[in-house]
Amino acid sequence: MKIAIVNYGMGNLGSVRRAFEELGAEPLIANHPSALYDVNRIVLPGVGAFAEGMAHLDQGGWSDALRELVSEQGKPLLGICLGMQMLAGEGHEGGVTPGLGFIPGQVRRLDALGCTMRIPHVGWNEVCHVQEDVLFEGIPSAADFYFVHSYAFVPEQREHLLASVPYGADLTAAVRRDHVFGCQFHPEKSSKAGRRLLRNFLSYLPC
Repeated sequence: MKIAIVNYGMGNLGSVRRAFEELGAEPLIANHPSALYDVNRIVLPGVGAFAEGMAHLDQGGWSDALRELVSEQGKPLLGICLGMQMLAGEGHEGGVTPGLGFIPGQVRRLDALGCTMRIPHVGWNEVCHVQEDVLFEGIPSAADFYFVHSYAFVPEQREHLLASVPYGADLTAAVRRDHVFGCQFHPEKSSKAGRRLLRNFLSYLPC
């Protein structure tokens, strides 16, 4: 199984690659959009701000390639942290900025969503299933995952919400629309539960 990890200048690449290697996959760091065409899965990692992340994707030609491969060709995609947020229609970090638009919704600052806890949200927190899904197969609800974020995804449609995390408010922890998945937490840093989630993504069979 060949996995492309998108290197647009804002991702946590090394730990993501090692996590997939430990699962027996063949991850590669994709330094150009052309590298996305010969793989089975795409992972969009990310650390940083929404507006800057989208600028890197747009300027590097990644946005067009991702829309072609994911929307038109149906290639499975997993967004992690900022990579998940950029799946949305728009983000509000650094000004209102259009996202990739794979999953309708907005990305808003935690306190704007009713969060009364310390921002950024950093550390281990339980992830509670909202609905059953292949991404969480074999992972109990309320298993702990590792988070680092100040903004959260607000999906327009409830059916796209897979899991939430209680942190001063119920915040989105994972989303899915068809073959597009996203997790706000870092599975590559989340021990046994994180490894199982990545294995589930590898095992997913598109319809």
